[in-house]
Amino acid sequence: MTAVTAPSVATFPAEQPVAERDATYLRQAIALSRTARQRGNRPFGSVIVAPDGTVLGAGWNSNGESGDCTAHAEVQAIREACQRHDRTALEQATLYASGEPCVMCAGAIFWANIRRVVYGIDDQRLRVFRGERLDQRDVELSCRDVFRAAPFAVECTGPSLVDEASQPHVGAWK
Repeated sequence: MTAVTAPSVATFPAEQPVAERDATYLRQAIALSRTARQRGNRPFGSVIVAPDGTVLGAGWNSNGESGDCTAHAEVQAIREACQRHDRTALEQATLYASGEPCVMCAGAIFWANIRRVVYGIDDQRLRVFRGERLDQRDVELSCRDVFRAAPFAVECTGPSLVDEASQPHVGAWK
């Protein structure tokens, strides 16, 4: 097996600016990532917001405390939103994630019919925090690759607010 090396800073995706409204909700997702970490989970948070600013769902990664490997922040937020809102309402919503959605979460975003995603730290920077332990590795496929395979467009903005989104990961991975 060959070792995978962390990408150099030069290969990281460029940070994308976000409007103040998006920054506000992305910061809420980042705050939820700190909650996840404080509870002994991996530090990820997510918020789903309607165009009028109503929060439709929110969640943090809880797989450490629940033992559920699918309890990622985005999935938690989608589960909450889907209990009260139909897919038509979610089509107009934006999902904010403290980290780039993984393949599973990108699939859940697709199935929920969410058409807009804004995220903080990207998967490449996250891999530097995760290191090389097999139990911390992910499928190395960008959420954009998953969204490109969808029969409808999913607008995706990120990485954004990278320094803020990175902070909960400092020292969190073994």
